[in-house]
Amino acid sequence: MSYPEKIHQQAEAVIARYPEGRSRSALLPLLHLVQSHDGYVSEEGIAFCAEILDITKAQVMAVSTFYTMYKREPTGDWLVSVCTNTLCHAKGGQRVYDALSEELDVGHDETTVDGTITLEHAECLAACDYAPVVTVNYEFFDDMDETAALDLVRQLKEGKRPIPSRGAPLCTLREMSVQLAGFEDERQAALEGNAQGEATLAGNRLAAEAGITAPQFDPDTPLVETEEAK
Repeated sequence: MSYPEKIHQQAEAVIARYPEGRSRSALLPLLHLVQSHDGYVSEEGIAFCAEILDITKAQVMAVSTFYTMYKREPTGDWLVSVCTNTLCHAKGGQRVYDALSEELDVGHDETTVDGTITLEHAECLAACDYAPVVTVNYEFFDDMDETAALDLVRQLKEGKRPIPSRGAPLCTLREMSVQLAGFEDERQAALEGNAQGEATLAGNRLAAEAGITAPQFDPDTPLVETEEAK
């Protein structure tokens, strides 16, 4: 395989996280690892994962095509995802998507001519209280409209890294894939940012005022299924 030595070393480190005989469980982070090198899950990446895990390429491909975070075509540095599911759609998500599609001259899952930005429709991004939302490499930009979304992608085209509404500073898709493979972000600014949002905090305050709490863990619940419980 033509992958550099660092990728081989990282792959071995990923596999070492799993019990002996369970190395196949390492496939998900390994797919992120090859994506961090190639920018997508290439045929070479599939062959690499299959060989190092001693499974078939068909098995690797079956997994890589099931999860949307694994890209099977070359993808830009900036994956711009626009939620067009129910609430975001009702609040203008489709208009945001249409404006970006026209600006970038691409459709769903297509990449700009310069190879820097990939646009996609996204199903629920789990941020309904901030609808409509856009993510860039899975970092949130909340309460978007057409003007704000166009400003966002224009900054990306200029080589800037806009600050997300919540979460860590932006990193490229390859940099993000390294993290998803289970390795630390080496950037000094990686831990900067704020994961809290006012809408979420408001919900927490209302729950506290109403005395609502999440169910507590029962220490008497067995963690391992016993023969009696089967």
